[in-house]
This record gives sequence, C-alpha cells and structure tokens, in this order.
Amino acid sequence: MHVTHLNRVRRARKRPALLLSDLAVTALLGTALATAPAATAAPRKEPAAAAPACSAAYRIEQTLDGGTTWRMCWHYNTLSGLVLDDISYQPKSEPKPIPVLTSARLAQVHVPYDDGENEYDDITGTDFGLALQNLKPAECPGGTIKTVKVPDMGDIQGLCTTTRARGHAYRLNDDGSTGGSGKVYSAQGKDLLVYTVNKASWYEYITEWRFTSDGTITSNVGATGSLSPYDYKGTDGKGWPLGKGATAYAESHSHNVFWRLNFGLDGSPKAKVEQYDSKVTAPHGSGSPTTRTTRTPVTKELAGDVQDMRWWRVVSTAGKNQDGHPRSYEFVPGRSSAFPGRSFTRHDVYFTEYKKCEQYASDNPSAHCSGTSVDKWVDGQTLTHPITWVNIGFHHIARDEDQQPMPVHWQGFSLAPRDVTAMNPLTPADLAGQNGVPRNGS
Repeated sequence: MHVTHLNRVRRARKRPALLLSDLAVTALLGTALATAPAATAAPRKEPAAAAPACSAAYRIEQTLDGGTTWRMCWHYNTLSGLVLDDISYQPKSEPKPIPVLTSARLAQVHVPYDDGENEYDDITGTDFGLALQNLKPAECPGGTIKTVKVPDMGDIQGLCTTTRARGHAYRLNDDGSTGGSGKVYSAQGKDLLVYTVNKASWYEYITEWRFTSDGTITSNVGATGSLSPYDYKGTDGKGWPLGKGATAYAESHSHNVFWRLNFGLDGSPKAKVEQYDSKVTAPHGSGSPTTRTTRTPVTKELAGDVQDMRWWRVVSTAGKNQDGHPRSYEFVPGRSSAFPGRSFTRHDVYFTEYKKCEQYASDNPSAHCSGTSVDKWVDGQTLTHPITWVNIGFHHIARDEDQQPMPVHWQGFSLAPRDVTAMNPLTPADLAGQNGVPRNGS
C-alpha cells in the first residue's frame, strides 16, 4: 500500500539529523507547536493547577458523565503527527487534577512486505506528519474540529475532539435478600475521543486516543484508505487473490505500530516499573488449582514480552491515593502479532531510561544516539525516569472486502488505572462508605 521504494528514500532525506526533548524537538523538526515559544519554555505548573499550561486553542478539557474531568494540551509534530502533553485526570472525589502523562504519541509505523522487497517506516520515512487530512463535520459527530497549523501546508481542520457512548460503566444489584438496599445501581458511560487522520501513500491512519470516566486511557491506530496498485503480484505466493479469478494477488505485509509514553504520575517524571507473573498449579486429588502471583521490580532497562498472566505497571514515586496506596497505571495490550524479522519488533514493550535523542522506535533520525532503534537503547541503565514504548503488530493478509475503500482495522492498547483512586471514581454517593471488605449481608 505504498509508493515505490525510491520515492520513500527521497522523502526520508528531508529528515533533520538531531532530535531534542519532547517539546523542544518539535521546533527543530518544523513542528507546529501547541503553545507560543515562551509558554513552551516555561516550567510546568504544580499538580494543583486547574488547567494545563497551554493557550486555550491548544487545550482540551472535558467533564464526562459521573463527574470525571480530563485535561491536556496538544501540539503537532511534522513527523509523528498529534502529540498530547500534560494529561491529567480528576475524578469527582479528588480535590485537584492527578497528572498522568507528560507526553504521549506515535513513535513509528513499521511496514515490511512479505516478499522482502519493500520495507517502510511510515512515521519517519514518508510525509505522514505533513499529510494531515481535513476532517468534515460528519467525521467528528457531536464534537469540535480544531485547526492545526502544519508548516508548508497551511491551516488544516484536522483534530477532532468529541464524546462517544460506550455502554455500561457499571451495574450492581444490591440484593435485598442478603441485607442490601434492593436497589439496582447502573450507569452508562461516555468517553472523550481525540483523533486525527494522516495519509501515508495509499494508507490513511486514524490515530485515536480515548479517555474514560473511570480513568482508563486507550490508544488505537486504525489503518484504512486503499490497497496499493504497486503491490499486486500473481506468482510469488506472498499475497491473496483479489478481483476476478486468480491473476492479481495483493501482497501481504505487517503493520508494527509503536507508541512512546512519558509518564508524569503525580507531577514527577521519576517512577518505578514492576512486572507481575502468575503461575497456576494443577489440583492435587479432589482439590482445586492454585495460583501464585509474583512481583518483580524492573530496576534496569527492559525489553519485555507479553505472556499469559503477565503484566506491567508504572508506579508513582510522588503520590498515593486516599487509602495510602501508590498510584500506578497498568498496561493492557490489545491483540498483537509479533514480527520477528527485525530486532526492534521482536518485543512487545520496552522500558528505557529517558534520553532526549531517543524519539522514534526505528529509523531514529538523531546521529547522537547509540543506535537508531529502541532495542539498541536497552543497555542496562538504571531506570529512574522510564520511557515506555509499546509495540502492537498486525499481519495484514488482504481480502476481497479490502476494496474499495478498505475497512478500518484497529490495533492498540490500554492503560488501566490501578490504585489511582481509593474507590471506583464513579461510586454512587450512598455506596461511598463501602470501602474495604464488602458488606457480607448480615
């Protein structure tokens, strides 16, 4: 779904040789900053601030059903596209916003074709960032389309912020037969959605961020657009027949999407990383299976692999919830097909110590980093300011339904709050006293 390799190489030569920190890098790369230079250079506000430190045009604030408020800034990078900054979360029970992420964005879309003839880095090797698409009002139902100033491209009506129903937020039948009130507690939820559409040759990528009333953050990339006319081959056995008969075969390929997350839990970049593994032991005789869960502190840089009953969390070192438990966010990866063909795509998550030149998971433009891909940066450093890289892969074997246009196929992950609040942030007022051991009905 791409143009010829020669065109990709020519485009790649436009890249600069040096990258700076999360915000400073944008100016050097020809980025449309979300705030004026003076505001960007200013120190960040304390966690108690009611609004992010950016101008109103680049601020997103939404209160959802149940009283949860999300706040963040945004700016635009001409390589990676949309960047979200200073993301905070304030449930109705919290007196001030809880900072979660300092920055969050795409870090690469790596697309190798099955025949080995073409391989692309769509973020750094195409006009992905420059090819931001104008959105029509119907593409942002019930929301607002914000103007994005893209260098050399002008003003693009390209950023949608809206809300969308997601079904049940919770349901509880407080059964009167066991001493409960007999009430049914139920609520429907809405999410805040923030998204853009960028074109990379024949593909169009929808970059979506979803923020829920219970504190969950989900990011998905949806690939749509068109199958590339350059990648139809009938004899190499690497594709799927499309059209009449079996003369044209759309070439199979992979999409390996990377995200870069810089946490700032409770306003501090310093955090701990932990890995949890659970092991199930088969029952003895007429007994039941037992499960043991172990926690492993991740103190050094890590290239991690998803396994059954394994997960990671990033833990605050600067704050605790009202129960006295450290706040954290847990990684919940979506379905993924790991691509073993490159060293940087073999792992599902990376934790690296912050270094300002390490900005893209592959084809990193900086000449001052030790290697040009994220796997080369896992070299044993102690983690004090961890950067998280998430890799979700999809092997695309085309089908007749992929034309024309191609339906969206999604890949992504979630960040689930773990002990960010002392109770469900949507707890109804008359259940607020049920914190700890649940009532046993007596």
